[in-house]
Amino acid sequence: MGQLDNKTAIVTGSSRGIGAEVAKILAGEGAAVVVNYRQKAPRANKVVAGIEADGGRAVAVGADLTSIEGVQALASAAMENFGSLDVLVLNASGGMESGMEEDYALKLNRDAQVNMLNAAAPLMKEGSRVVFVTSHQAHFINSVPTMPEYEPVARSKRAGEDALRELLPNLADKGISLVVVSGDMIEGTVTATLLDRSNPGAIEARRAEAGKLYSVEEFAAVVASMATADVESGHTEYAGGSDYFGKSAG
Repeated sequence: MGQLDNKTAIVTGSSRGIGAEVAKILAGEGAAVVVNYRQKAPRANKVVAGIEADGGRAVAVGADLTSIEGVQALASAAMENFGSLDVLVLNASGGMESGMEEDYALKLNRDAQVNMLNAAAPLMKEGSRVVFVTSHQAHFINSVPTMPEYEPVARSKRAGEDALRELLPNLADKGISLVVVSGDMIEGTVTATLLDRSNPGAIEARRAEAGKLYSVEEFAAVVASMATADVESGHTEYAGGSDYFGKSAG
């Protein structure tokens, strides 16, 4: 018996990377998983096929989270396909991509997170869990500087975390808990690759400073564990980067 038998999870931005790994882990614990993608349907379908091959249940749903229609469609997909919504992992983020509108980072990392939660919460029963995925570079941005290339994204993600935390009282009224997972730079992610491209050597330098960086699989395991962890609503789970705590008041 898995910890998430007869439960349904949505994992935003789960066609690859951390989100895809989280989806697989949750499915392995028995959850039916809604795998979300923005444009890359074949990648999402591959994640679903892998889950199904291992005996799990999953469906791929294309949705642009920066649109109200997108978040509503994604929330509805959980109910339509599996009849419940018990876990929402807010993993999708961005802002380093080229060719996006000027305020795209804020629209995705703050507004879309709040809109997604607001669309999902009415469908979630008492005891449900929301997990917001962020980075140390964002979580600690008000007290620990980050590289200039990443600062606008970091500030938008911190704004997203703050906006979600403002909803804690409303969530408590519904019996829904919110947990934040903050990780140091993660090896092999799109963000790390883009950062290293704009600031060559950034990843190697951070690895030397921290001593170790988590892999995608290691960090995903931490994120997935927070879906069922016995922690208070509002808890922040930290993954790596212990040197941040010496630099910051938190």
